[in-house]
Amino acid sequence: MAAMTDAAQGAAAHPLWGWAVESWRWGWANLDDPVGPLLAEHMLLSYASVAIGLVLAVPLGVLSVRYRAVYPPVLGGVNALYAIPSLALFFLLLPYTSFSPWTAIIPLALYTLAILVPNVVDGLNQVPEHVRQAAVAMGFGPLRRLLRVELPVAVPVIIAGLRVASVATISMVSVASLVGLGGLGGIILTYGFARDFVAPVVVGIALSVALAFATDGLLVLTQRALTPWARDRRPARRIRRSGAGRPPVRRSPPPAARAGKEEAV
Repeated sequence: MAAMTDAAQGAAAHPLWGWAVESWRWGWANLDDPVGPLLAEHMLLSYASVAIGLVLAVPLGVLSVRYRAVYPPVLGGVNALYAIPSLALFFLLLPYTSFSPWTAIIPLALYTLAILVPNVVDGLNQVPEHVRQAAVAMGFGPLRRLLRVELPVAVPVIIAGLRVASVATISMVSVASLVGLGGLGGIILTYGFARDFVAPVVVGIALSVALAFATDGLLVLTQRALTPWARDRRPARRIRRSGAGRPPVRRSPPPAARAGKEEAV
């Protein structure tokens, strides 16, 4: 009660920053409970869903590239799953998974397939054919060629889809708060809307956005670590533009200089 009173006084003293001050004080005062545990739950639901979706999307994408006739039904199936309302799918799973985290993880993992499967297929299709042929000439089998050549080349496209799927999943986790899960959505629904209190709503939204930005930045760093050849291209371009490293060009002397030398001889 004292923290809420201080927050109200801060909001009255700073009308332009009222919500920010009130939300900051409420979030800091309740960091141990409920903000911290619900943030950890939000991260668990989000990252587990994306990880499971990626594990499912890679073999589906590889199968779709190897057998072209498989791709249309696979793409239609994942799009059909994405069209199912998330709240309805949560309630359909409740009799089987109860109020465990799987009630949210399974639907969210299925939703990521609509983004990840096309990106895996596009990434593998962008591998140059001569690269595959070179791997075959070096004695690489299908599995080794996939793991050592095709997937590393397709990493930028796959991670681009992973970034979109991660941000979308982090935002969708909050919907699971309607079935007793949802991480930061619980702060927004239970402590915010249910009590007609603005501070928890602002805290829940701000932390969700911050988590999405942090996850996106982590994936960008992961892509840079997995594709070192992309970083090696930039210094080469700068050297070529500046002219450094070029062999000296010998220019022939002008006719007047040549005539002077001949007269000297």
